[in-house]
Amino acid sequence: MNKKVRIAITGPMGRMGQILIKEIQKNEHVSLSAALVQDKHELINKDIGEILGIGKIGVLISNQSNIKQNDFDILIDFTKPSSTLKYLEYCNKFNKNIVIGTTGFSKREINIIESCSKNIGIVISSNFSIGINLLLQLVKKTTEIIGNNSDINIIEYHHRNKIDAPSGTALEIGKVISKVMNWDLNTNSIYYQKGITGIRETNKIGFSIIRAGDIVGKHTVMFSSFGEEIKITHTASNRISFAQGAIQSALWIYRQNKGLFNMKDVLSF
Repeated sequence: MNKKVRIAITGPMGRMGQILIKEIQKNEHVSLSAALVQDKHELINKDIGEILGIGKIGVLISNQSNIKQNDFDILIDFTKPSSTLKYLEYCNKFNKNIVIGTTGFSKREINIIESCSKNIGIVISSNFSIGINLLLQLVKKTTEIIGNNSDINIIEYHHRNKIDAPSGTALEIGKVISKVMNWDLNTNSIYYQKGITGIRETNKIGFSIIRAGDIVGKHTVMFSSFGEEIKITHTASNRISFAQGAIQSALWIYRQNKGLFNMKDVLSF
């Protein structure tokens, strides 16, 4: 690829936004062309590179109303559902493909995303790390082999500021298991609570959720039967792998016309 793909980043001062910008600066195949915030912001018209301490890079923080339709090729969004839908509307209007890492969408919001994918290319994933996507394949295979003979539990750990639970990744793991077992995730899930809960139900996926400190992300899937137990765990020690996966997704979706895709498509699993 000779031409650098121009990337717009939303939420440039957020955890993922900052790391994405720094990783884009290291990548020879992409360039940062826009750093977008919603509505008014005290940092509008400030150079994002100077704000992040990486030196002036010539990209000013802006809101989307000041961005021309040709200022970027792909938008990467890790914000919140309400903001994501605004950026999605903008991309749909100007025929720009988008990479979405936001989680916590309602069914109505997912329907909007699916509708827009008829016009533009969208990669949406709860987790952009290669490791997590490999874990999903391992979980699928393990479920096929011992799912019928196991109590299955998903334990997820994240930082104290994460606002949705279970995590999007934990739910994605649950979907993989449910598809293999021919279960409905909503009715075949247990969310552990205080009190006398009775014996552990069969044909259910148990979810345990931990929010503490600055944990980036850890997911463990347990397959427990009488006499033995298998655990499959992925731990993220920082967010760089998520950023690199999102940039890889941006390069991939740049070559697509329209449709709804995930990391499985990007990685050709």
